[in-house]
Amino acid sequence: MQLRRCYHRNRPLSVPGTTVFPDAPTEDRIAMASFSVRTLGFPEIRCDDRLCPLALRKGLALLVYLAEARGPVGRDVLATMLWPESPADVVRARLRRLLHRLQAALGDVLASDRSTVRLSATIDVEIDSHRFESACDRGEFERACALYQADFLDGFSPGDCPQFDEWAFFRKEALRGRAIQALERVVQEKQAAGDYASAAAHAGRLVALDPLSEIYTRHLIRNLLLGNDRAAAERQLKALTQRLRDELDVAPEAETTALLKAAAEAPPPTQYVSGGSVHLAFQTYGKGTPDILMLPGFVSHVERVWEDAACRAFLSALAEMGRLILFDRRGVGLSDRVGFSPSAEATAQDIRTVLDAACSHRVVLFGASEGGPACIRFAAEHPDRVAGLILFDSLAKGSFAPDYPHALHAEQYDAWLQQLVSAWGGPAGIDTFAPSLAGDAKARAWWAGLLRAASSPGAIKGVLEALRDTDVRHLLGRIAVPTLVLHRRGDRAVRIGAGRHLADHIPQARFIELDGADHWVFAGDQRAVLDGIRPFVGGLALEKNDFRPGRR
Repeated sequence: MQLRRCYHRNRPLSVPGTTVFPDAPTEDRIAMASFSVRTLGFPEIRCDDRLCPLALRKGLALLVYLAEARGPVGRDVLATMLWPESPADVVRARLRRLLHRLQAALGDVLASDRSTVRLSATIDVEIDSHRFESACDRGEFERACALYQADFLDGFSPGDCPQFDEWAFFRKEALRGRAIQALERVVQEKQAAGDYASAAAHAGRLVALDPLSEIYTRHLIRNLLLGNDRAAAERQLKALTQRLRDELDVAPEAETTALLKAAAEAPPPTQYVSGGSVHLAFQTYGKGTPDILMLPGFVSHVERVWEDAACRAFLSALAEMGRLILFDRRGVGLSDRVGFSPSAEATAQDIRTVLDAACSHRVVLFGASEGGPACIRFAAEHPDRVAGLILFDSLAKGSFAPDYPHALHAEQYDAWLQQLVSAWGGPAGIDTFAPSLAGDAKARAWWAGLLRAASSPGAIKGVLEALRDTDVRHLLGRIAVPTLVLHRRGDRAVRIGAGRHLADHIPQARFIELDGADHWVFAGDQRAVLDGIRPFVGGLALEKNDFRPGRR
């Protein structure tokens, strides 16, 4: 069926920003045509707010790609993406025919030249994914949740176009990650405001996005109970129990089942503090001394870390030594996403912001893996705020140098990074990060869910590129606080040589080599790690009134 053109009357004379019909009186001239693309869900095209059914699946894919690109796209790029297996002359001819058919169906919505194609500058283009991201950027999370009705291009594929499908997958994961973050923020805000029905509705959407997440189901059950809908809460627990049994052959954790008995202890409440233009999510847990701020590796999520029993046990053990402070660095977890790669310097600034918000004047910094360089920088630059420094399976430089052979060459690092990003959405990298848990179905499901909630493939690529370029070796000699370095001999993610380098170059640092190959601090033998940390922290607590920089 031939679709109507977007323009009517005479064909327009295009002037940038206007559409003019020279034969029509001024009062009959029409305004710029509107053109909207729905991408959140099965894609739709609307012209002047009227649905334009389009049977051309590759044509629909092309329009979506152009709308997302916000500018011209090379003809060769489009042709290769839509017909990857055909000869060059064939795909160019197919592209010309496709553009002609779109022109016949939709009117003058495309502009092209010999080398590029773009959406016409004479139409007002609106795309829902861009509106969703703009709402997130402005902190309008409830509006963002309303805009996110389904995943990007849900149920759509042009067929036999692996490059397009790969691009769509990564775009979907990025948008889904932002949607999860927005939903989490709204759930917290609505629960705090006493609007339990709305909090439960948004928590229900979180459960739909990640059905195996017990913490999301606990959000839902808790708000249903607060809203006095016990029957619905019981149905949700029953449904979760069935899902966990069918998918993982496990039962819900005690924290989940105990909710209905009003005896569960929820994870620490999440708070927010503004660090310049970035809002940081943090928690405090326990009431002892000294304060212990733990900064994990490149993935964190201050709420979902409590889902895993082993991780929760480790954090609880730290909280028995002092007041535990957790936070998500900028760009990760529940903290604001950022449009650049967060450096160790930026993360060190975030540490200070969180310490101020938590009213912590002196702290033991615990930097695990990629969290180590930021802790090193903060300890070197603010020794008056740091009682001690703990570094676990960490490093001073992210990539190889002739005088630093303990890390991958940059090109090896980039290859590993590409492999990790391409597997995002599943339990990416668990064989490297936690070989002792690689065969555990529940651990794999938790890690995959944590990755999806913590970041998107594109965002985490920026975080890890920043790690690749990190180098804090020049700061090691300036560390003037008691330092403990722990490293597992068989660590597959960060070689033990990196730990030895830290201990050799930080004045009077104590080094403990541990058995095992797990990179995650809570995986494998926790007791050996805690046995090394406990006397170190205990000694700092005894010296808290008699500490001087450089004292050992």
